[in-house]
Amino acid sequence: MPELPEVETIRRRLAPLVEGRILRAVDVRDAKWCQPAHPQELKDALEGRTIERLSRRGKYLIWEAEDEVYLLMHLRMTGTMLYDAPEETLYTRVRLVLDDPPSVGSAGSADSGTQARHVVSFCDPRRFGTGELALGYRDLEEFLDARLGIEPLSSEFTTEHLYLQTRKRRTPIKALLLDQRRVAGVGNIYANEALFRARIHPLRSAGVLKRPQVAALRDALVASLEAGIGAGGASIDDFRHPDGVKGAFQNEFLVHDREGEPCAVCGSPVRKFVAAGRGTYACESCQTRPRLRRTR
Repeated sequence: MPELPEVETIRRRLAPLVEGRILRAVDVRDAKWCQPAHPQELKDALEGRTIERLSRRGKYLIWEAEDEVYLLMHLRMTGTMLYDAPEETLYTRVRLVLDDPPSVGSAGSADSGTQARHVVSFCDPRRFGTGELALGYRDLEEFLDARLGIEPLSSEFTTEHLYLQTRKRRTPIKALLLDQRRVAGVGNIYANEALFRARIHPLRSAGVLKRPQVAALRDALVASLEAGIGAGGASIDDFRHPDGVKGAFQNEFLVHDREGEPCAVCGSPVRKFVAAGRGTYACESCQTRPRLRRTR
């Protein structure tokens, strides 16, 4: 599943290609993508507007159009965003057609003949990805605030903030990291990598972590996300850059997807097990497994 680094990679590569362009057509080929809204609602709200900014919040890619109209895309498990892909590209669910603004001649008149047309395609073989509309900044903020916690790469994501999130919580720390209402944008890959860097077992209860452990986890999480962005995200299955190129972070994994391979720190084999309902990887020499409590 594309996580924060993958979505941020897409944003950084697409932004200079789409910002300032006019959204001429919204071609929703799969109505499920924008349910419960009807595709015509998106067309009426977005077509003809200039894309002022492409932003990101958590795992959401946000198309900010003029007059405070917002299209929020979520790639879910297998979504990809491709720029100027062939029209027959498989699993295309939505196509956004963009024009350059009309050029202005010496007489000040717009010359529509010089406009360039480009297409951004949302492709998704499993059809879990979504597109949602927010009309007005207040609607956008209400939508995001109801679903997402603090951005882990923001100045607000401090050790104290994360420490307060863990207090009196018996849930495993990995489950807390995956809760988007606690930490926005973190998924399975980066939770595994961060917990290894911090030397914390994924099954350890969040509430028992000491402040120094939380500080180490906060720093490890930021470092893992920044490393993922620096490598252009991880391409294990479907994730691609808008030009179709794969990310490279999968070549830098410390534990994720490395079952049976030697730990980079101690040489013990990396183990795979289930935590928070997800395939989880850890070195149980470096990350001591918590003891089971005896019940009477």
